[in-house]
Amino acid sequence: MDRRRLLGLTLTWPLLAHRPALALAPPESTPVLTITGKLRQPNLRGTAVFDMPMLERLPQVSYVTRTPWFAQARKFTGPLLRDVLATAGAQGSALRAVALNDYRVDIPFDDALRIDVVLARLLDDKPMSVRDKGPLFIIYPFDQQSQLRNAVYYTRCAWQLKGIEVL
Repeated sequence: MDRRRLLGLTLTWPLLAHRPALALAPPESTPVLTITGKLRQPNLRGTAVFDMPMLERLPQVSYVTRTPWFAQARKFTGPLLRDVLATAGAQGSALRAVALNDYRVDIPFDDALRIDVVLARLLDDKPMSVRDKGPLFIIYPFDQQSQLRNAVYYTRCAWQLKGIEVL
């Protein structure tokens, strides 16, 4: 390869690597999650708004785990929190999860990157009603990583999730 072509590739590679992802489409049905704060891919007035079909189109993960809120282990299914955040172009150091009842909890952004935290939309393969802690529930893989079985991580599991602020 000649030097000019190599130089051209060297100079354009950083531009290609930082090229923005495709724009996040607006929701087509009732929104179930709103992400605010430090976002590069908002879809509605500076926020990233998701309806259930948008979350369903993301890669889905399932695991069975025991939690303090159910008598037996349950199966949780949904996209990984990191995938939802990446879709919105979220960049920050913390996340503030907000539930329908205004419960708020701060979660280190790093949790989403290093742990397979699921934004559960199904419980035992069925959509979750508000009565059953739905429609969305942040769940950690407690049985896969025993060090997560403590109050610090249990408090980060916001059910009836309605929003996330990227700090």
